[in-house]
Amino acid sequence: MAEKQDQHELCTEPEKQESCSGDCGSCPSAREHGMEGAQPHLPEKAKIDVRHVILVLSGKGGVGKSTVAVNLAYALSNHGFNVGLLDLDLHGPSIPKMLGIEDYKLQVVGNLIEPARITGSLSALSMAFLLPDTSTPVIWRGPMKMSVISQFLNDVNWGHLDYLVVDLPPGTGDEALTIAQLAPNVRGAVIVTTPQEVAILDSRKTIKFIEKLDLPVLGIVENMSGLICPHCKTEIDVFGKGGGEKAAEEFKVPFLGSIPLDLAMREAGDEGRPYVLRHSDSPTWKAVDSVMEELVKRVEN
Repeated sequence: MAEKQDQHELCTEPEKQESCSGDCGSCPSAREHGMEGAQPHLPEKAKIDVRHVILVLSGKGGVGKSTVAVNLAYALSNHGFNVGLLDLDLHGPSIPKMLGIEDYKLQVVGNLIEPARITGSLSALSMAFLLPDTSTPVIWRGPMKMSVISQFLNDVNWGHLDYLVVDLPPGTGDEALTIAQLAPNVRGAVIVTTPQEVAILDSRKTIKFIEKLDLPVLGIVENMSGLICPHCKTEIDVFGKGGGEKAAEEFKVPFLGSIPLDLAMREAGDEGRPYVLRHSDSPTWKAVDSVMEELVKRVEN
């Protein structure tokens, strides 16, 4: 059975993992199995007309990563950019709910899939569009994930995009590795965290993960940074404050800004009407817009 084992699964002993150079052919384990001289297979980049691909990640779930991705994509679109929003949280796709397009079914024109057109400058695609209902689980291993991610890039009529915002599942798994390999013009990652230490701990792992992929960390966003009271409009530090900025300083990566915990943002997501469309005069909207402007500054310059 050992001869049939995937070459990338051979480095299982801790001492071999620590000294792994990424060259499978030089790996002691590869020599043991007669694979000396083998080179890792790198897939071709997808043929998609996009200037900037932005990955949105978090070290753990429950920090509002998808909410940030949706509102960031909308904010970019509102500022005149052509934007695609790709939901690659394959096991827990929530973007359609937040956009109010849960009933959208994919259509094929010619040999290309049509994404959901949200506005004239914003389109979206999600695994949820392929499922029979919202309670259907996706039970897939890595190769299946890689195949569908390749299709979501190569076989979709995205048109010309200034930005493709990719909402990834929490952690450092197959989806992030695959999109980093397949997507062209990946400018880097935005890491979403909340202020408390348990979330910051996982964010540190995500930062190191992105660095191992030789991608820049475009910045950290501290979400749920203080609660805006719906009655008196004062701010309460429910989860603390400043953890994201502290992590940015520690790892010498940009801090894009903080977004407060706002009841109206939660309601907007549940109703399928993104927050930035309805609250252009609120402190939370200004915070989201400020994060977007900082991101554009980092990418365009």
